[in-house]
Amino acid sequence: MPSRILANFLNENLEALKKQGLYNVIDPLEGANGPVIQIAGKPFINLSSNNYLGLATDKRLIEASIEATKKYGVGAGAVRTINGTQTAHVELEEKLAEFKHTEAAIAFQSGFNCNMGAISAVMDQHDAILSDELNHASIIDGCRLSRAKVIRYNHSDMADLRHKAQEAKASGLYQKIMVITDGVFSMDGDIAKLPEIVKIAEAFDLITYVDDAHGSGVLGEGAGTVKHFGLSDRIDFQIGTLSKAIGVVGGYVAGKRDLVDWLKVRSRPFLFSTSLTPGSAAACVKAIEILLESNELQKRLWENGDYLKNGLKQLGFNIGQSETPITPCIIGEEVLTQNFSKQLYADGVYAKAIVFPTVPKGTGRIRNMPTAAHTREMLDEALSVYEKVGKALKII
Repeated sequence: MPSRILANFLNENLEALKKQGLYNVIDPLEGANGPVIQIAGKPFINLSSNNYLGLATDKRLIEASIEATKKYGVGAGAVRTINGTQTAHVELEEKLAEFKHTEAAIAFQSGFNCNMGAISAVMDQHDAILSDELNHASIIDGCRLSRAKVIRYNHSDMADLRHKAQEAKASGLYQKIMVITDGVFSMDGDIAKLPEIVKIAEAFDLITYVDDAHGSGVLGEGAGTVKHFGLSDRIDFQIGTLSKAIGVVGGYVAGKRDLVDWLKVRSRPFLFSTSLTPGSAAACVKAIEILLESNELQKRLWENGDYLKNGLKQLGFNIGQSETPITPCIIGEEVLTQNFSKQLYADGVYAKAIVFPTVPKGTGRIRNMPTAAHTREMLDEALSVYEKVGKALKII
């Protein structure tokens, strides 16, 4: 007989989440995740996708995936260290190293797996990690898994980082100290102060770790935040996903060859999870080739991002301090934020509410993700709906 304790726990807590506006409903798409999506037979302008460059539906990637699937099969059949490494995976890692301007790279099944595996492969209970307070959940979990002492510093506060780095170093308690940050912060769209972080790291001999999930393909002529600042040879770990601007699935760590070799023998997700599908690996290679050949998609992405930002700002919405195409529309209270999203949905705009625990309580927002695939007409229609709903709910 199923546990009554579990049933009561689930029922009470699910109801509590719904009352607080913290319960998330999943809407299955009836087709591709493009600039316009279909849900329950209705089309929506899509402002919730991480498909920044529109590559998830690019015919060149689809063809590369099909050809690789015909050659290698639908699955790799094993973990990488047994016989799940196919030439498609090797080609992907070589292309990633070229893309990120590093000696080597290692591919994982997801960006989350990268942070779970890479941090704990290098840091342990004898070490300390200086972590920006707004770092992604996967970084937080990776830090916990490592068993290192986690020292949070105030968001992008370089004086606080320097003070805490100095304290940690002077204590003599730690064998290694790492500073870890997102390159682009996914909820606010601001960029990490990497030049200053590197100076502090070099002053106190810190290991540097940048998760560039939302910067790769967007900044630095596509190569990411580290390249944007000209720091490719001064960052130890460059982390990224293959599921956002690249448009497919997976993640990677790029850095020195010795680091990649170490991760191949000590990173648990790499050792104990079946490889990326060969079709996905081949599609990623094609996407990176496209980005290396042209920056046209990045230009279009930034033009659309700037256009949406300016439109929302002129309407009177609080769009925070974003420095990238990520465009938060900060509402505040959770129930109001959820209601705002529902009203957008009713008028044909799909823009999901982001609330606690993804962001701090009282800072609920709609996170808008314009892409290179959006047309000006789509963005104008979305702005018109924003104006209608914002006035109806007395937000503007």
